[in-house]
Amino acid sequence: MDGAGSNIAYKTISVVPASPTVGAEIGNVDLTKPLTDIQLAEVKRAFTEYCVLFFRDQNISFEDHTRLAEYFGPIGTHVGKQTNSKITEDPRVRKFHFDENSEKISGHIWHTDQSCAELPPLGSILYNHTVPPNGGGDTMFASMYAAYDGLSERMKDYLEGMTAWHDGVPTFGPGTPNATHPVIVRHPESGRKLIYVNRSFTKRLNGVSSTESEGILRFLWDHCALPEFCHRFRWKPHSIAFWDNRCAQHRATNDYLPNVRSGYRVQIEGVVGPIAP
Repeated sequence: MDGAGSNIAYKTISVVPASPTVGAEIGNVDLTKPLTDIQLAEVKRAFTEYCVLFFRDQNISFEDHTRLAEYFGPIGTHVGKQTNSKITEDPRVRKFHFDENSEKISGHIWHTDQSCAELPPLGSILYNHTVPPNGGGDTMFASMYAAYDGLSERMKDYLEGMTAWHDGVPTFGPGTPNATHPVIVRHPESGRKLIYVNRSFTKRLNGVSSTESEGILRFLWDHCALPEFCHRFRWKPHSIAFWDNRCAQHRATNDYLPNVRSGYRVQIEGVVGPIAP
């Protein structure tokens, strides 16, 4: 095993690890065209091995964007309020545009997408066609596999079998769901254990006092964001980040306004919820 991936060679695509723990840049593929069976099998293997895939120079359409998503599962819908600013002519695709008129950006706190849902999304694919001219607007990713592996054996034993309450109302407003998920889960495809709590949505550990819950959650939030577990992705025009929502956390960097960062995102519906070990 070399870093986050395997030592089995890829034959039709190029795969360059982005960091020792999370992410890989994928080359020798044109996402404006359907993938061959072999390409798709290798992209899926890379997705499982690296948690987050990055693609460069992909000037994709909505059709291309949704086709890539549907290779992995049905396209999902957002659990929060749908604002007019994010609606496109294709209901499957949400607009993500920020400029001098934006009061704030979204997603700037570490999270996994919509863990407040009973069945959280499998993943998300973000395509940015326009990015700030002098850098800025990077997206941070963190491996929850590496975060779990970095815990002491005593902490692993303590967290095993524990559950946590995730609430979407503080982020998305009234009517957003809440759900209880295991704190330590096993990825349904890789079989690896990971930490499944995040700063945005996880509000309480169940079965312990509020003081203990707050202390342990703060430790886990800080632990999961350690630089050793992270990669900072620098956007260029027509780049794509495709993350596995089940094993990677992410956060947007709020450092580029009033410059423009603009693109589109497609979400893939979850197949199964977080699986307890």
